[in-house]
Amino acid sequence: MGSAWRVLQLADSGFPTGGFAHSGGLEAAVQQGEVREREGLERFVRELMWQTGHGALPLLGAAWREPSTVGALDARADAFLTNHVANRASRTQGRAFLDTCARIFPGPVGPLRQAAREAGVRYHHAPLFGAVLRVLDVELSDAQQLLLSLTLRGALSAAVRIGIVGTHEAHQMQNRCAPLLDSVLETCAGLGVESLAQTSPLMDLLGSTHDRLYSRLFLS
Repeated sequence: MGSAWRVLQLADSGFPTGGFAHSGGLEAAVQQGEVREREGLERFVRELMWQTGHGALPLLGAAWREPSTVGALDARADAFLTNHVANRASRTQGRAFLDTCARIFPGPVGPLRQAAREAGVRYHHAPLFGAVLRVLDVELSDAQQLLLSLTLRGALSAAVRIGIVGTHEAHQMQNRCAPLLDSVLETCAGLGVESLAQTSPLMDLLGSTHDRLYSRLFLS
């Protein structure tokens, strides 16, 4: 199977990695009154995309370039994600992504999962995402675009289920975000792990309150 077809398969909303169980902090931001209606959601999405660019793409890129360093990169991610909710979500999503890919693509991904187990990694999502896509022969630029797209889609899907926007409006917003994704990719694609940064501390703080919400639809 060519890498282009694999990208489409990984981008399919039916690919069973459990990503839709997470809102990326949106649910907490809504309940805290920081996100209201479309304008607030657009602001949240912009901050989320830039945070993904500065906080995930460097780890993805480093793991893609050298999958054997995924253990060290996993430890770096664990130290970087000081927000316990975001840290837990990253580990949950990373394990689900790796296990799913190992079942669906056992030849290339099976040995990577075994190596990760032997290394005792905590299964953070960004470095594992990069390593998995490298062994699946997906180009780095495609892997980076895919992560940004999945992150955006996940947040907008959560917004629909929370009731901030409707389905059509969410897709209109996703279409309007294309220039934003291009800007994030252009700025962050070449960043190394030494450039990891938390660009949205308020969003991070709000997300950390998720476990204390009275009612919750999402895991994070």
